[in-house]
Amino acid sequence: MNLRKLLLPFSSLYWIGTSVRNIMYTIGMMPSKSFNIPIINVGNLSVGGTGKSPHIMYLANLLKDEKQLSTLSRGYGRKTKGFHIANYSTKVYDIGDEPMQFFQRFKNRIIIAVCEDRVFGAQKLIEHYNAEAILLDDAYQHRAIKAGFNILLTDYNNPYYKDFLLPAGDLRESRSGMKRADIVIVTKCPDRISEDKLKEISSKIKLKSHQQLFFSKIIYDNKIIGRLDNIEKSTWKNYNVILVTGIAKTDGLVKFAEENFANVLHLEYPDHHNFSQSEIEYIYKRYEDTDGRKRMDKIILTTEKDYMRLMEESMIKDDLYYIPISIEINDKEKFNQTILEYVKQN
Repeated sequence: MNLRKLLLPFSSLYWIGTSVRNIMYTIGMMPSKSFNIPIINVGNLSVGGTGKSPHIMYLANLLKDEKQLSTLSRGYGRKTKGFHIANYSTKVYDIGDEPMQFFQRFKNRIIIAVCEDRVFGAQKLIEHYNAEAILLDDAYQHRAIKAGFNILLTDYNNPYYKDFLLPAGDLRESRSGMKRADIVIVTKCPDRISEDKLKEISSKIKLKSHQQLFFSKIIYDNKIIGRLDNIEKSTWKNYNVILVTGIAKTDGLVKFAEENFANVLHLEYPDHHNFSQSEIEYIYKRYEDTDGRKRMDKIILTTEKDYMRLMEESMIKDDLYYIPISIEINDKEKFNQTILEYVKQN
């Protein structure tokens, strides 16, 4: 039995609060600011773990040559406040791990911004940085800003239609919030899905006439990247791995690592975790105790997001590697065309 379901009475209270808030935005009692440039919002109904970052990076790669593009994030886990733009001197604690990940991928080809107040952040980007299009990172519930196009992500292994509101489940708002989406993407899909399964998912999501449904899966790179060198997949089976994660859902990565490396010891931390010195020392001790020669037979492996927080830790940085990920979307041409048409027409 899932003991969290005992909290369903409290979820009812949460439903009342979020529903009243959504109604007030819908009828205009709470203001929602729109802008005259294309703004695409990528978010979810649940608390983390749906794969927003690789989808944001997919969209950034698609649009970076079409417009002066910016991403706008809250900057979760940073030690600063207010509006900030990433540059080559920016540290992870200035902007947060995910925006730092975006900057490491795209550098100055797009503008990477953070601001708790998305309306203020968008105005700043448009008026002072000449942004022509904005990707809103995780702002599905941030209704003070009105995006022109909403993409809702839901995890194949834990879709929103099977979930419950906090605290009994992981939903930030009720399932009916999916009605605001223009596109729904079922993420983290297995390599093969039967037609019957696709039809079952589609029937449960119950798309509205204006909505489209897509499916995506995670693609792991064929090399892992470190400060001193990269390691090709053909040699991975020779390595013992200390896998360090600070992400919401680890099952897929752990399974992939166990299938591709000799031995894996998983050290799991909370999402967006800020590692203490004692934790770094513990990671290094477990690494020291692992059989093999450093970087020859054993490594410390982490996610690209976690690497942003760990890459400057002197004790482990030379032995630390991350595996880049991307996404593959079914009916890619249709998806790309939908996004490009929205951006070009707005």
